Amino acid sequence: MKQIVIASNNAGKIREIAAILAPFGVEPVPQSQFNVPEAEEPYPTFVENALTKARNAARHTGMAALADDSGICVEALGGAPGVLSARYGGEPKSDERNNQKLVAALASEKNRRAYYYAALVLVRHENDPQPLIAEGVWHGEVALSARGAGGFGYDPYFFLPAQGLTAAELAPELKNKISHRALALQRLALLLGEQPL
Repeated sequence: MKQIVIASNNAGKIREIAAILAPFGVEPVPQSQFNVPEAEEPYPTFVENALTKARNAARHTGMAALADDSGICVEALGGAPGVLSARYGGEPKSDERNNQKLVAALASEKNRRAYYYAALVLVRHENDPQPLIAEGVWHGEVALSARGAGGFGYDPYFFLPAQGLTAAELAPELKNKISHRALALQRLALLLGEQPL
């Protein structure tokens, strides 16, 4: 089984990636196992930040590296929190503060449409001139109150009208088929079929 380092310290994200990649003969190893320092994420786009994180992990490990940069984009907030999703409520990172700030920002807003976006970047080595890039989008809306105990991040507030549930109420098996990250990983798997590691 081919190992790749996952350029993330987010346990929920690593769990989702591992579950989705398992059928493809890829064993994801978290960067924490190699004491890789977190990369800066200074860019205004998800793809640029994901590429920076992937190159950082590859540089420190000498392995192929996969990075994800993702977040929630809310129509009424002009796409915010966007790339700042993980730190929307300030430092240190806190899902609870992020959610509180988001709900407060939408308190008097009728338009609650939002989408999760994920950019995945896989580099075979630090200076890979042709990184594999895959994107996924998952549409929903921001709920008025939290529901569900699963998932992480904004999941308790990310309501899916088609399912009548929040992302935090979905069974992990279903989430790992329809989420933004799942869609991006499915696209990445197709790219890996064309350009193996």
